[in-house]
Amino acid sequence: MYKKEELLAGVIARLIGEARHVAIGAASPIPASGAFLLKSEKPSLRVSLHQRRRANPFTEGSRELFDLAGQGRIDVFFLGGAQIDGEANINLVRAEGRRFPGSFGSAFMYSVIPRTILFREEHSRRALVPRVEFVSARGDPAALLTGKALFSWQKEARRFRLESVHAGHTVEEIRADTGFVFDSPAGVSTTPAPSARELALLRGRVAKEIAADFPEFAARVWGLAASA
Repeated sequence: MYKKEELLAGVIARLIGEARHVAIGAASPIPASGAFLLKSEKPSLRVSLHQRRRANPFTEGSRELFDLAGQGRIDVFFLGGAQIDGEANINLVRAEGRRFPGSFGSAFMYSVIPRTILFREEHSRRALVPRVEFVSARGDPAALLTGKALFSWQKEARRFRLESVHAGHTVEEIRADTGFVFDSPAGVSTTPAPSARELALLRGRVAKEIAADFPEFAARVWGLAASA
């Protein structure tokens, strides 16, 4: 049996696909796990972690990350938000009377990186809303991945399309828990489970890599300490 985090990491590895360079923002252990899973199979993939505690290539912090993006040298990036709406806008500033850390360059990254994947583990009407209270960034994402489903983005229609539902969930549940309207085919598939090889990599090489920068996550999901 696999854990939800392992399923999501497998989906993320497939979404990254043929990219040469993927960058991961702060507090993003699941996208990082997916990126390192793909790198285990594709050593040429460059993975840049903004949160990296050692061997961080960004010696001057975020400025170098933004420079790489502006030069077209990052192929895939991940963005989330306190709210995400049906037009693919994200809100990182305020929602329901609460304030959050802020946009921190998200509008720039969203607009210049070719493939931006929206990721929010929580799938609820609180997180996926008809319209965000504050637009931190808007763009054309490659996909929206949540803890319950995977959506693609229809650029011309400016609407999401439900591509698959994770095991244990249903299309009816997704509609009930999503605040915006989306399209879906007549038959929606179940999100593919991680393979035995992917699980072995996640629980071995990837877990050790992740533990250095996300020790709490590695301990919770795989029982692995940072020193392992």
